[in-house]
Amino acid sequence: MTVTDDDQSAQHLLDVLDSGRTRIRQELAKTIVGQAEAVEQLLIALLAGGHCLITGAPGLAKTLLVKSIAQAFHLSFQRIQFTPDLMPADITGTEILQEDEAGRRQMTFVKGPIFAQVLLADEINRTPPKTQAALLEAMQEHQVTAAGVRFPLQEPFFVLATQNPIEMEGTYPLPEAQLDRFLFNVVVDYLPENDEVTVVTRTTSAKPQAIEAVFTGEEVLGLQQLVRQVPVAEDVVRYAVQLAAASRPGQPGAAEFVNQWISWGAGLRAAQAMVIGAKARALWQGRAHVSPDDIRQLALPVLRHRILINYRAEAEGVTVDKIVSKLIETVNGPGA
Repeated sequence: MTVTDDDQSAQHLLDVLDSGRTRIRQELAKTIVGQAEAVEQLLIALLAGGHCLITGAPGLAKTLLVKSIAQAFHLSFQRIQFTPDLMPADITGTEILQEDEAGRRQMTFVKGPIFAQVLLADEINRTPPKTQAALLEAMQEHQVTAAGVRFPLQEPFFVLATQNPIEMEGTYPLPEAQLDRFLFNVVVDYLPENDEVTVVTRTTSAKPQAIEAVFTGEEVLGLQQLVRQVPVAEDVVRYAVQLAAASRPGQPGAAEFVNQWISWGAGLRAAQAMVIGAKARALWQGRAHVSPDDIRQLALPVLRHRILINYRAEAEGVTVDKIVSKLIETVNGPGA
């Protein structure tokens, strides 16, 4: 049996992932305390090649988390602080008139901060929809179009957008079409007391250690291709499809709580996100196949921003997270 170059390349990437799995946790621990679930979901999203929406109150180190991950993956990083007066050209770039050595004037495109491998869109819901939409082409096509010219973005490319769930005054909720482009909605919550003590002690003493890169951009691209080769059984894919479909009210067989609390359910991208995320999770954990538990573990970050609850649910204090938990209980997966 002949070992091909592809087999050798895949084995090399698996070796890199195996040796880097512990190292990247050690590197991130230099600046990030706790938040193990959020960190794992972000790492899985990067392996799956998806963008993330990060939800959490101010002061929970969302920006530091994203910057630390960019450093651990040796990827270029840019941060944009979204404000009500931010314009699309402030993100994508703009054309300026320049004069060359011969005295000729011509329009030259100056690239904006979106031309980075990891883009932190900080408080994305602080800016109007026109500026939010400037990210859509980049997120979907990994390119920017200016004056009819396409400018490809450097791969791998990730948008990690944060939003503050507390202050809603003066904010612009993201359109559903844009929310659907985010693979996961990762929630960063308050830390336990012991972890907070560690953070306060660490941040009020010596300067934190520098994070060393564990993976290169080329290795990330290779791992993303490897993720897509992870086998998944048809009944596991069907389980993801059934979970997404179960969130849609007014459909035949829809659960009573779905019809009562949900005004709009998840679409096809939700099932796709669960499957590709489950493949990345399996690979990240050193497994060669996807299990139904991978789907269950990722259902919450995949569905929480794709399900729109109605006024009745809000009046009764029902959250999207609670609805997703009930969906997981209602839809029986393989082997259940």
